[in-house]
Amino acid sequence: MAPITLDGGELDELPLDVEDFLVWLAAERGRATNTVAAYRRDLTGYTAWLADRGDDIGHVRSATIDELVAARRAAGAAASSIARQLATIRTLHRFLVDRERRADDPTAELEGVRVPAGLPKPLAEDDVTRLLDAVVGDGPVDRRDRALLELLYATGARISEACGLSMGDIDFDARLVRVFGKGSKERIVPFGRAAAHALDDWFSPAGRVLVAPARWRSRNDAEAVFLNRRGGRLGRQAAWAVVKKHGRAAGLGDQVSPHVLRHSCATHLLDHGADLRVVQELLGHASISTTQVYTKVSQERLWEVYRRAHPRAAARSAR
Repeated sequence: MAPITLDGGELDELPLDVEDFLVWLAAERGRATNTVAAYRRDLTGYTAWLADRGDDIGHVRSATIDELVAARRAAGAAASSIARQLATIRTLHRFLVDRERRADDPTAELEGVRVPAGLPKPLAEDDVTRLLDAVVGDGPVDRRDRALLELLYATGARISEACGLSMGDIDFDARLVRVFGKGSKERIVPFGRAAAHALDDWFSPAGRVLVAPARWRSRNDAEAVFLNRRGGRLGRQAAWAVVKKHGRAAGLGDQVSPHVLRHSCATHLLDHGADLRVVQELLGHASISTTQVYTKVSQERLWEVYRRAHPRAAARSAR
């Protein structure tokens, strides 16, 4: 057998529960082939490391996973790489508990891996996917959290704007949402299929209705799109905590916030060719100069790719 590595070990085949998890990611969560392949690499390394120690995902304890983290650190792995693999392991074990394949979650009490903080910057597209994948389970709160995260990223809405949404603000057929921004300025923003699917799940009989109280305290609560556990309108601080919680679960440390999702939405739109004026309208910026901040980020990313990929990007001209 080939040597086992910590981040991509070799096994003849993955355990059935892991294969089921990967199928679930692709079929039910609609994750891209490359994303599922990244999860597979992380879990191949994890299960191979366990097998080398006579352990498996059905019996592993928290202390053993701590040992894996320590071993990867000792091997010189980057904090971001360790955090990513730990996030994948967490998501797997939450899946196993949710599907009643295991009674307990050995990752529940584990501390996250600190990723060194840098200047605020947008998430990479793969990191956004990991954030959204971190919401596992089909309980009403899980469905609400997934819908909130998907809508924030899809629309670039401010957290206060998302919390302020009422039922009549969403046109499900046209996939449009009416948002009230600063100064109560109204704008209409589209959202894609992923957000629409998450909202459908939240508004299904297994979602919002199970959180709704027998008697509403106010019309404002009754009309709210997002509810807290007590059946009231979800507040800004509680929504902020939802984003932070799943950011940590995804191995992204404390770099994720509602504003980072808004920043990421704008940057990814520009990366894929969106017009600056359109992005200004979607985000509700009063001045185009505010939106231009995102073009600087996109230009820096463009140069980074160019320098890395073009064979003569760093070449000196011959005389």
